[in-house]
Amino acid sequence: MKVVTGVVALAVTAGMPLFELSIACEIFGTDRSDLADPWYELRLCAADPQRTRTQNGFVLHTPHDLEMLAAADTVVVPALSADAVLSGEPADPRLLDALRAAHANGARIVSLCTGAFVLAEAGLLDGRRATTHWVYTDILSARHPEVRVDPAVLYVDEGDVLTSAGRSAGIDLCLHLIRTDLGAEIANQVARRMVVPAHRPGGQAQYIETPVPRAGDDGLAPALQWAVEHMDQQLTVAQMACWAGVSPRTLVRRFHDATGTTPLRWLHAQRLARARHLLESTDLPIERISQLCGMGTAGNLRHHFIRSVGVTPMEYRRTFPGQSTPVLSSVP
Repeated sequence: MKVVTGVVALAVTAGMPLFELSIACEIFGTDRSDLADPWYELRLCAADPQRTRTQNGFVLHTPHDLEMLAAADTVVVPALSADAVLSGEPADPRLLDALRAAHANGARIVSLCTGAFVLAEAGLLDGRRATTHWVYTDILSARHPEVRVDPAVLYVDEGDVLTSAGRSAGIDLCLHLIRTDLGAEIANQVARRMVVPAHRPGGQAQYIETPVPRAGDDGLAPALQWAVEHMDQQLTVAQMACWAGVSPRTLVRRFHDATGTTPLRWLHAQRLARARHLLESTDLPIERISQLCGMGTAGNLRHHFIRSVGVTPMEYRRTFPGQSTPVLSSVP
């Protein structure tokens, strides 16, 4: 296989979180010429070179300016601070221009976590599928409706533009780049040295918290509590409406106002949440878990689990091993 590495230019901005920054430095900046020679050449670039203060007060020596991005083979934009994302603070125009120039010059453009907001602002994600940390996917969609945001995946490879989900998903994407450039064997060796999986099954859907209704919403609490306590049974909207003391039609309307979804869709999400909890906290058989959460059979649970979470129940249990207990007295 032809060795393809080249120059990786890391766009460093003031206030940038260290975690995603360190991912790119560790993977591309650590000399691993024993695995592939030449290895990547990492260059730290900033709008105002020399010293750039990152999050938590760390100061980096950034010897290159942003013009170096246009000369790079790969450009990596790590995450923005949460404050910058939530406030909608615009990116430095110099960085946006440099990214456009690098892309026009044939560079591969990569964002980690919320770095996708910079790529979107530069117009590099228009009409493309992309992702970011699941906490911010709705914000990215709202600000840049021309971007096809996928909240469930760990990363998206659109060829010359790649984006990763939040935090450690940046490792997944960087290993994917090595796998693309140098082959699976070298990517696997790098993963072993970093003590991380070479490839994680599923997407970030398995890490997303299941939303719950707001408390005290127009008398729904008793019906919701009753449904949760009887989740192992086949429940209907009529039964839930009876407990809420309203008609099924009124229940559906109030439910949508309170949760943004329907009673049965909410119940389905709660069943999956119960299954996830039991997979994490017990060693109960999958068949028994499917019964306790109202999914019926193990095959049915597997089907809905893969559709919602992206992995099988067994793969999820291996990913999130907890303190297993054979019996849960609180489980109905």
